[in-house]
Amino acid sequence: MLDVIWSALAQAVSPTSLLMLAIGVVIGFVVGVLPGLGGAVTLALLIPVTFGMDPVPAFSLLLGMYVVSSVAGDFTSVLFGIPGEPTAAAMVLDGYPLNKKGQAGRALGAVLASSGIGAIFGALVLMLLIPVVRPLVLGISAPELFAVGLLGLTFIASLSTGSVHKGLVMATLGVLIALVGMDPNLGVQRYTFGQMHLWEGISIVPVVVGLLGGAEVLQTMLDKEDRTRTVGKPQLGGIWSGAKETFRHWFLVLRTSAIGAGLGMLPGLGGSVSQFVAYGHAKQTSKHPEEFGDGSIEGVIAAGATTTAKDGGHLVPTIAFGIPGSASMAVLLGAFLILGLNPGPEMLNENLDITVSLVWIIVLSTIGAVGLGYLMLRPLTHLTKVPGRMLVPFLVVLLTVGAFSASNTLEDVWIMLAFLVIGVLSTRFKWPRIPLLLGLVLGGILERYFMLSYNMFAFDWVGRPGVVIVGLVIAALILTTAVRIAWAKRKARGARDTSTIGAGR
Repeated sequence: MLDVIWSALAQAVSPTSLLMLAIGVVIGFVVGVLPGLGGAVTLALLIPVTFGMDPVPAFSLLLGMYVVSSVAGDFTSVLFGIPGEPTAAAMVLDGYPLNKKGQAGRALGAVLASSGIGAIFGALVLMLLIPVVRPLVLGISAPELFAVGLLGLTFIASLSTGSVHKGLVMATLGVLIALVGMDPNLGVQRYTFGQMHLWEGISIVPVVVGLLGGAEVLQTMLDKEDRTRTVGKPQLGGIWSGAKETFRHWFLVLRTSAIGAGLGMLPGLGGSVSQFVAYGHAKQTSKHPEEFGDGSIEGVIAAGATTTAKDGGHLVPTIAFGIPGSASMAVLLGAFLILGLNPGPEMLNENLDITVSLVWIIVLSTIGAVGLGYLMLRPLTHLTKVPGRMLVPFLVVLLTVGAFSASNTLEDVWIMLAFLVIGVLSTRFKWPRIPLLLGLVLGGILERYFMLSYNMFAFDWVGRPGVVIVGLVIAALILTTAVRIAWAKRKARGARDTSTIGAGR
């Protein structure tokens, strides 16, 4: 294993890889601080750039951008009061109040320090779990992989914001969209409606660009209150004091990093859930819980550490089972397949050096993010003077070019616009978008492993021990979710009855 680690490091620090990493770091920083664009969208935009690249330089560009965009998204939460990334929502709760108190430097210093430690922690989790996960993955077959994929889809639906049935509907819609194209087993067309462009299926790039990026840009354009403006110019004194406070709260950093990495390994939870769980833990264990929500540095540290620690956790199921742990990992999974890499046994056996190189890329990206972050703190304050709606034309052009570049056809732009409408409607009527995206990616995987299972074992695979165990977990998850919803409704009904009785008196 030691020789693999050094071989992976040599690949990660090669001139080409470092150049791609530097480009990814710069792009990630710009993407993170601009409201409307996110890591998942930009990953989709960058995938066409990696065509023909070797895997390690390609992932240096993609992961470098993704890790840095997470950190820069926290900057936007502090400076603007709105999350630059969906996973930076909890940072707003204490980061922006500190900014309004004239302590933006203290908050941003804590963001950079805690994010750096969290990213390294997440990378170590990925590194340490490789020897543990490897024999497990090598010992399972197509039926178990199908069951795990179904479990991931169940997580996505049951943990969606809002009602469970909405998550199930959106996840099912994503799976149906994945069926568009030529049937790989029978060679017949499915849902192509006579359009030759759809024979190869619907690319994930225009879907992500429209569903996530386009919808957010349109929301920014319609924002009459112009919430992308901040109050006055943030004061940046105390940057180093924020970093020192992070090290004084080192045990909190480790605990919240562990929460981020652990929850990141569970498909469907997402970075926002990890951040809020870690934030709640920090508040429960704090000696000054009354400060949370009004400018607590502990709240900033907890959210910052979780932001990057989750990335290492997300990569574990993505690499080991081909099950994306988040929307960004769903896009990254598409990059694996495009570059000719199959997640699962192949990544932990023949391509183990590439897998370990991802750990080094995360570490190097974090170092680059922290360094660039400290250099760019003062220039970033000028961005707060620009109204968000002035950025919309630039973002629209960028999204259109990104959708077109997926296959250099105008049809992909129309697909992007169609999913932009779906994204806007989903936001308007509070339907979750992430289940649709992950259903699109998981649909092809589920179909492939189901057909392999049937061809190898007919329907006898249903009784295999691994499949039965995962099936019981799925049933328990569904039952637990149903009980939780029923209990919440009963509690709400009881509260309404009590208030009615009180009003009658």
